[in-house]
Parts: sequence; C-alpha cells; structure tokens
Amino acid sequence: MKDIDKETQIPVLLSICSEQLFEGQEPDHIELITEGTLELLPDGLRFFYQETELTGMEGTTTSFQLCGPQVILSRTGAVNSQMVFEEGRQHTSLYETPFGELAVDVQTSRLRHNLTERGGLLDLRYSIAIEHAAMGRNAFKIRIQPRRS
Repeated sequence: MKDIDKETQIPVLLSICSEQLFEGQEPDHIELITEGTLELLPDGLRFFYQETELTGMEGTTTSFQLCGPQVILSRTGAVNSQMVFEEGRQHTSLYETPFGELAVDVQTSRLRHNLTERGGLLDLRYSIAIEHAAMGRNAFKIRIQPRRS
C-alpha cells in the first residue's frame, strides 16, 4: 500500500453486511463491525480495514476505492485480488489463491452510495462467475461513521 498523508485519514467505524446467494444453497450472511480508515483522495475516497478470523481472511487488508462511476475492491496480504464494480457493466479480474489464479467476472446490478468525509452508506449488488461459470449473487451494505476518540 502506498504512503498515505496522515492528515487525510479519518478513523471510522464500519458496519459491513454481506450476503452470498449460491444456486441450491441457503444464503450466507456475514455481519461485521470493525474499525477502519477513510482516506480522502483528489478524485474520490477510499476506506480500508483489516480482515479478521470471522471472514476467513485474517492477515488481509481490504480497501474500497470510489472514483467516478466505479468502486474498486482490493485485497492484499493472505489473499490478493481486485474487483471492479460499475453499474450495468461487467469487469473481469484475477483472484489469487494458494492453488493458482482464477478469472472472476463481476456484473454489477446496483451501485449506490452517499459517502463523504463524514461517512455514509455504500450499497453494492453483483453477480459473480468464476472461470466464466455463473456462481451466484452477492451484496454488500457498508455503513461508515466517524470513530469517536
């Protein structure tokens, strides 16, 4: 991760609700409340946090960067991946696993947010295909609020 000007960093509290729907399986819900950092950028903003044992990605930093009509989800550390979300568009990226790389297609059906330096909400819905085979639908709702000192 690049060096970050500490003055543009705002400590935040993240409330993350995610849902995964796979054909023939019960929906998988994860709710996580964690501390993170919101960073103001010249062309948007970014927030990031450390994954925990609960998500199965301990040792990984997850970031969401909002710039223009896109949101870019990046994970670095124990898991390395990047996914690009843009409403009405499909993007393909590589997902690194200990067993090799997989091509991941992401088709975003909904991308809404009202995020500012004061926090807000990111609502993201998308379908995913791995190696071009449809896998399921996913959703994130992330509420961000400044952390009280």
